[in-house]
Amino acid sequence: MRILFFAGKGGVGKTSVAAATGMACARQGKRTIILSLDVAHSLSDVFDLEKGLLDFNRGEPVRVHDRLWIQELDIQREIEENWGDIHSYLSTLLRTSGLDEILAEELAVLPGMEEVNLLLYINRYVRKETYDVIILDCAPTGESLRFISIPTTLEWYIKKIFKVERTIARYVRPVARRVYDVPIPGEEYFDTIERLFERLRGVDRILTDPGITSVRLVTNPEKIVLKETQRAFMYFCLFGMHIDAVIMNRVLPEAVRDDYFRDWRKNQKRYMETAEAYFSPVPILTVNLFREEILGPEDLALLGEEIYAGRDPLDHFQEGAPLELSKEAGGYRIRIKIPFAAKGDIRLNRISDELVIRLGGYKKHVMLPRSVAAARSARARFEEPYLVIDLGDAEDGKGKG
Repeated sequence: MRILFFAGKGGVGKTSVAAATGMACARQGKRTIILSLDVAHSLSDVFDLEKGLLDFNRGEPVRVHDRLWIQELDIQREIEENWGDIHSYLSTLLRTSGLDEILAEELAVLPGMEEVNLLLYINRYVRKETYDVIILDCAPTGESLRFISIPTTLEWYIKKIFKVERTIARYVRPVARRVYDVPIPGEEYFDTIERLFERLRGVDRILTDPGITSVRLVTNPEKIVLKETQRAFMYFCLFGMHIDAVIMNRVLPEAVRDDYFRDWRKNQKRYMETAEAYFSPVPILTVNLFREEILGPEDLALLGEEIYAGRDPLDHFQEGAPLELSKEAGGYRIRIKIPFAAKGDIRLNRISDELVIRLGGYKKHVMLPRSVAAARSARARFEEPYLVIDLGDAEDGKGKG
């Protein structure tokens, strides 16, 4: 079983890259499904399908090629199957505030419902071994991070809050019905939440198992896009997810020599060098800009060949976590894999919320969460092949190791 996440800023080409990877896996004889996490589903458009085909299937997997399926969730169908009593209670609650019935039903589709449904499918497909490969076409970065945080958040809620809420509701409900016009959730509401959690149990271990799941960040050689990719890199690492490649999409080919593109090529080259400083030793897979729009299985097969250039798309392109961040007594600790760095003086510089590490001729930029960036001191040492940096509150300035 292999699960591949394709994440990045909106508009970088995630859907095309995910679809091309799915084609490459299916052509190897692997039963492959591509799941769309983006609310603005475009998988069917990339495969050049008629929308009616997916509408008819109402969110079920649709076969688009030999051993390849795609699935765009139908939130209304998922609500009927998984959220019935929860959605019904929320709709009733909103109607008591004076909202129109149809508007109340629409607003009762809360943020996170679609993500939970997708997690349910992942868990089901893994448990039943329905497919050999699951590919996720993720939403833009912020929504993707919400998606991967859901299992941890739900587990905390079930352990710390759920039982207390249920007990309070059981005692308050009979009295509230006589004196209060706002409905208190019934037992069926809590039963539905409990069933959902049981069906999600274990999915967090699947997502953080590097032997099963890899994240591949899709980016473009542009400053703003690279900065968001850098943040995504950091947060996926914080959630314990393994990043095994960065896919640099839409690079101008060497053959493009027109004067009109001279500055564009120059800037792209500079930002590709910047990407090396951000993400090394995670490999960067370069993808040239195609002459035409990529549509349909044949174009996607060509894109897959361009991305992987003879590599097996199911390989683990990077072993071990490239970056680990943990909280230690008195501060924070960062471990960065630098397997090829020569020993020598380590220089650390802070630029806003970035830590710049210089080691001989090697330079790496590490984006820091706000709480970590507030630390006032930094000290570094080698624990081969890792560079270990301790960040704390001591008034001793920059560190060396």
